[in-house]
Amino acid sequence: MSETPTYIKALLQPNGKKPAGRRIWSLDLESIWLPFLTATNLQGDTAIPVDALGAPLRLAYNQDNSVKFSRTGRPVIRVAKPIADSVKLVRENFAANILAYANEVAEKDPKGFEALQRNAFKAGKPINAADREALSKAVAEAQKKAMEEATAEPTAPAPAEKELVTA
Repeated sequence: MSETPTYIKALLQPNGKKPAGRRIWSLDLESIWLPFLTATNLQGDTAIPVDALGAPLRLAYNQDNSVKFSRTGRPVIRVAKPIADSVKLVRENFAANILAYANEVAEKDPKGFEALQRNAFKAGKPINAADREALSKAVAEAQKKAMEEATAEPTAPAPAEKELVTA
């Protein structure tokens, strides 16, 4: 067997830090993405405009340049496009690297890889069966309750008819 790269091992180690700010791709903007992207700019690996790093959250605007509001009435806040684009690139590369690593391991030990997949599938069968059964029961109970509510007599009195008032 070959040695697992340290960067892969590091991904699998628990880290107790849980940032609580705005998240992009489930990672905190202020404590993870901004330091990372600032470092990549300093190293010359990226060329993110400094205004994007300085003001990473931006007010969103409609096509007519009016401020955009959500359905709840709150103003919509967007991540600056250069930052969002960089995060998207990192995400796509991350996925490609994970798949490349899995493919490399599978090619080095195809029998072991297939055996582990087969064993995992077998181990998951009873869990999937129990979940299917629990879901079937829950759906049946929900349907029964809905039917009972639909056929039950109304308990609230009917609203009184409005009288026409004339002056």
